[in-house]
Amino acid sequence: MTVSHDSLELDWLGYATLRIASDDAVVYVDPGRYGVLTGEWTPDTPGVAHPPATDYRPEDGDVVCVTHDHHYDPDGIRRVAGEDATLVVFDGLNTHRIDRVDDRPVDLDVDVRWVDAEADFAVGEPIVRTVPAYNTPDGHTRPNGDPYHPEGRGCGFLLTLDDTTVFWPGDTDVLDGHAELDVDVFCPPIGGSFTMDRHEAADLAEAMAPDLVVPIHYNTFAALETDSAAFADELDDRGVAVELDED
Repeated sequence: MTVSHDSLELDWLGYATLRIASDDAVVYVDPGRYGVLTGEWTPDTPGVAHPPATDYRPEDGDVVCVTHDHHYDPDGIRRVAGEDATLVVFDGLNTHRIDRVDDRPVDLDVDVRWVDAEADFAVGEPIVRTVPAYNTPDGHTRPNGDPYHPEGRGCGFLLTLDDTTVFWPGDTDVLDGHAELDVDVFCPPIGGSFTMDRHEAADLAEAMAPDLVVPIHYNTFAALETDSAAFADELDDRGVAVELDED
């Protein structure tokens, strides 16, 4: 299912993979992992709401954004990156910490732009801005108290195409300053366990007041399973427009 908003089309392709398309450009965030783009993904719980796995290789992306180590998938990037694509990758990404990959970003056939959590630039028509993404001490942490996503190891992306700004916060808890961002389409993670959960995302969406909310990063595996329909109902009750892009 494709969600349309103003002149943009948005597709949640599974896990954290989001495609954003205008008439002039196509942007992907965090493509791949867990077989969602190879057709191999199967749900831990039968019938869970999630985009179906597809062997997806359009190679049409002008910009491909990667938030942090865990979402770095060279095969996924190759599947979505078009000719002359720019890969925008957080500069804390370190492939030596990722035992499942061999190829570094510089090994891929793309232009690579490394960014910190305070970037603001254009790649052709799309405008790319970054914000910090991490778990807070009182947020989602391991049993020993260490954050799943330490500060300084990832970012979120605000992507503006045709004067419409789409916000993918990355793997993060709700942070100070999130509610003040000027966002048209908010794509929060709602799976909990490692990020904000659906209740925290709903509170943030109400405070942020975007034109539309399209949740992603849920139900891909058991630890991310959540009630997306209840999330949508909660936002409807608060007067916040929401669409679920799922099977």
